[in-house]
Amino acid sequence: MLESGKSLAARFRDESATVVLVRVAFALDFADAPPGLADQPLSPPEGGLPADWAHLADGLVAPGDIVITKHQWGAFTGTELDLQLRRRGIRTIVLGGIATNFGVESTARHGWELGYHIVIAEDLCTSLSADLHDVSIRSILLRIARVLPSDTIVFGG
Repeated sequence: MLESGKSLAARFRDESATVVLVRVAFALDFADAPPGLADQPLSPPEGGLPADWAHLADGLVAPGDIVITKHQWGAFTGTELDLQLRRRGIRTIVLGGIATNFGVESTARHGWELGYHIVIAEDLCTSLSADLHDVSIRSILLRIARVLPSDTIVFGG
């Protein structure tokens, strides 16, 4: 999955298309994590997160890429993602990531609501289980996005 992601990002750069990488990070005490009530709330793991937890994989980021740090499932709320895309005239977003039914689906839903055309690179998505991935793809994302293998995504003029 990582090598395919690097390959797709390189194809974007070769076409002078904007590459945006999104990572999730929290303060050590999780003070910036969403505070909503939940039956299974997000909480820091015992012993805390590893020091490099929010680090993007080596070789994934290149000069000129945009890096967005989110503090919740979706990449739009509380970040400058929409501003960065709109100022560049971007109307289509290609998404991949972890986890399909959390971050990818949340970002796709919000982007769709904002009027973006959404493409899901299915082979660049994964989740906690194949069932969770499949439910998100087949029940939700097919209704708001194009779902394609990353190697079939083509760039328009």
